[in-house]
Amino acid sequence: MHYEKGPVPIEAIAERQVLPARYLEQLLLTLKRAGFLASRRGVNGGYYLAKPPREITLGQIIRAVDGPVAPIFCVTDPPREGCSQEIMCVLRDVWAEVRDAVSAIVDHTTLADICERIQAKTKERVTYQI
Repeated sequence: MHYEKGPVPIEAIAERQVLPARYLEQLLLTLKRAGFLASRRGVNGGYYLAKPPREITLGQIIRAVDGPVAPIFCVTDPPREGCSQEIMCVLRDVWAEVRDAVSAIVDHTTLADICERIQAKTKERVTYQI
């Protein structure tokens, strides 16, 4: 929402998102290391996107923060651990389908898409309250 408007201080983000600043700082550092954010120190410092919002997907962010998109350990790519029932497990196939469906959504949803949804919701709420 603030792309190309300069850095945003952690405190402002924490207040707006109702998150503890210390927790948010850890998330922001992870996203910075992944190349999604840059930062500036000083009085007018803070964090800002290192890439345009259209070039960052939710899938990329989720994987940077949480690791693979998978509802259960046995369908990560590669699997985190083996399972003696893997070959015959029908539920594993279902969970793989869930993983693929979620990935398809988050990998095609950009930060710009999220901003558009926020603007639409905000407009919807303001229109409704009048």
